[in-house]
Amino acid sequence: MATFETTRPAPFGAETIHRIVSVFDAGVTTLVQWNNKRATRNALSKLSTRELADIGLTRGDVDAMSGPSYRHF
Repeated sequence: MATFETTRPAPFGAETIHRIVSVFDAGVTTLVQWNNKRATRNALSKLSTRELADIGLTRGDVDAMSGPSYRHF
């Protein structure tokens, strides 16, 4: 029975390209999360106090979403 070597080293520059793509992907992910939170804050801020109470939130909860712990950008 014959055996073949099936593992090869990565081509030159493959690791660099992988790192660049990973950084880009992390940036896009951060941007998408930031936009989702922004859209949620905007939608919740348009609700009345009574509507917010119906879903278990207060106006202060919506305002707290604008604080430093929610900002990623």
